[in-house]
Amino acid sequence: MAVAEITPGLWRWTARHPAWTPADGDEWGAEVGCVYAEIDGGIALVDPLVPDDHERFWRALDRDVERLGAPIVLTTSNDHTRSAAEIAARYGSGGAASAGVTAFPTAYHGEIVYWLEPYAALVPGDVLLGADDGGARVCPDSWLEGVPREVVLASLQPLLELPVERILVSHGEPVLADGRAALARALRDER
Repeated sequence: MAVAEITPGLWRWTARHPAWTPADGDEWGAEVGCVYAEIDGGIALVDPLVPDDHERFWRALDRDVERLGAPIVLTTSNDHTRSAAEIAARYGSGGAASAGVTAFPTAYHGEIVYWLEPYAALVPGDVLLGADDGGARVCPDSWLEGVPREVVLASLQPLLELPVERILVSHGEPVLADGRAALARALRDER
């Protein structure tokens, strides 16, 4: 598990995905990213996965819940429900999504990309991944399962209208600066 404060109120942590096997190594790594954001006086968790060091995780989240109330849990796709039920069971259902969170549906199997406006951050699930050059890339064709790549790319175009500084991917390293340029390169589909 790695935990990083991106900026005050915005954190990203990684945890080992329970379904990962060494055969997945070329497609996606064992560690997947999750996001904690304090927005509009509340907590939003995106694709949360309780890490192996769960006691430390629960202590930290308990402190924040005591201060800000039950979190809302947002998932980018049905494949990313991860620990959502466990968190909801512990804290209740939480509040409604705040005005600082916008959902952008994509053509990639109904995936949602979340825009965390106060942090100028995009949080995708699988449609955008970290790239080896420190930027972002669109997921490989093998993940598209029949959805035309050009349709997926077109569905991501509205994200270019946002002043993106960060892209907090689930798979790979996040983009922490100049996110809009990284997004534009990814959507040009430079593979």
